[in-house]
Amino acid sequence: MIKPIATLTLLAAGVCFAQSPQLPKSYDCHHTKKPLTIDGKLDDSAWKNAAWTDEFVDIEGEAKPKPRFRTRMKMLWDATYLYVGAELDEPDIKAKLTQHDSVIFHDNDFELFLKPPTGTPGYFEFEINALNTSWDLYLNKPYRENGKADNSWDIPGLKTAVTLNGTLNDSTDTDHGWTVEIAIPWTAFTSRLPVEPPKPGAEWRVNFSRVEWKAGQPKEDNWVWSPQGVVNMHIPDQWGYLHFR
Repeated sequence: MIKPIATLTLLAAGVCFAQSPQLPKSYDCHHTKKPLTIDGKLDDSAWKNAAWTDEFVDIEGEAKPKPRFRTRMKMLWDATYLYVGAELDEPDIKAKLTQHDSVIFHDNDFELFLKPPTGTPGYFEFEINALNTSWDLYLNKPYRENGKADNSWDIPGLKTAVTLNGTLNDSTDTDHGWTVEIAIPWTAFTSRLPVEPPKPGAEWRVNFSRVEWKAGQPKEDNWVWSPQGVVNMHIPDQWGYLHFR
């Protein structure tokens, strides 16, 4: 998550896109008849028919250096939930935050940004770390438009799980990475926006981010699915397209 302090300072100073924005990516999210078991393993049979996305790139685009570690995700949906599965390669899995609604991007994390087609500027954000600690929030509009983050929004009925392929907070060995599995009920959004469960053919806006900290560097890496063209996740017009099939 790119928070407004640094981002708005740059925008106020007149810093614009580092490069021309690239066309947003798109993902076909297919329906599954059988509910998934949320255990972080991504081994339900339905996941085998869900395509992986392209590997994440730098938030500013492919002109920037390729991310040091691979990140990719896939999605499914049914009448009750939106499902997200993510795979994050990581040679040294670390996480320290255990309190819900902590500022999760202070750890290495995985993030989801979701905008339903309600005709309003509001959208939703979700972050999770390798300890399965999450942060869910609603924004009435982007920060650069004086939007406000509402941390009181929680996702009722949320299911999440993380599986580690390695040892947490142990730098004496080499890990392989961690996987995340998320199930968000369609009913979770209605306390903030009039969101109806999608039907085949519906189109939402979505993006995914990974924050990765490197020892000795004061700033984090931001790797995303659909590049933003600037170091700011809160530009929904640059997010990818989510097509329900």
